[in-house]
Amino acid sequence: MQYTIIGQTVPAVEFELNAGESMYTQSGGMIWQSEGIKMSTNARGGVARSLGRLFTGESIFMANYTAERQGAKIAFGSTVPGTVVPVDISRSEIIAQKGAFLCAEQSVDIKVAFTKKISAGFFGGEGFILQRLFGSGMAFLEVDGDMVERTLAPGEVIKVDTGNVVAFDTSVSYEIETVKGLGNIFFGGEGLFLTRLTGPGRIILQTQNFNDFAGRIIARVPKG
Repeated sequence: MQYTIIGQTVPAVEFELNAGESMYTQSGGMIWQSEGIKMSTNARGGVARSLGRLFTGESIFMANYTAERQGAKIAFGSTVPGTVVPVDISRSEIIAQKGAFLCAEQSVDIKVAFTKKISAGFFGGEGFILQRLFGSGMAFLEVDGDMVERTLAPGEVIKVDTGNVVAFDTSVSYEIETVKGLGNIFFGGEGLFLTRLTGPGRIILQTQNFNDFAGRIIARVPKG
């Protein structure tokens, strides 16, 4: 399998597959394909796991695309302006926010992952249920805006505005803390909670939170 990331504003990732190779994506992720691609749809991992994906913002059913001839091509596209990020799951399992998964090789598995602290789920901006990607092979994440990748040392802490965390290694701990000071809470404009990530491990952040961006647009739409 070879891949090429195409475009900069709303990018796509195009794959050239060998005969028998297969990719899967959430329903609606495919944007073009050549001759020689066979599609099948299933509840990957069974009904219980697929219902769990519904809570992460993904489709219940996954679309599978298998090459029936050498050199068949298929592309999957992001849904908002941003970045497509390739991640080698063979290096490390990762925890991703809901909606971040774009597509992956069949050797990569995905299932829901509960945060260790309930407060992190209710207030963290990523939802109570996150998703864990594990196995081997390549997965591709959809990032709002630009991608920022950092590696935290053991005990190193970074505090991130909610909704700007894309993914992190399972070795990174994740919790929520409240912004201190009533003035900061009511007038700071940054919300009530911050996401606290503690190393060691790699983290992937995004410079844009599309939900916040969409909310600002809606607020400016004339009423009536």
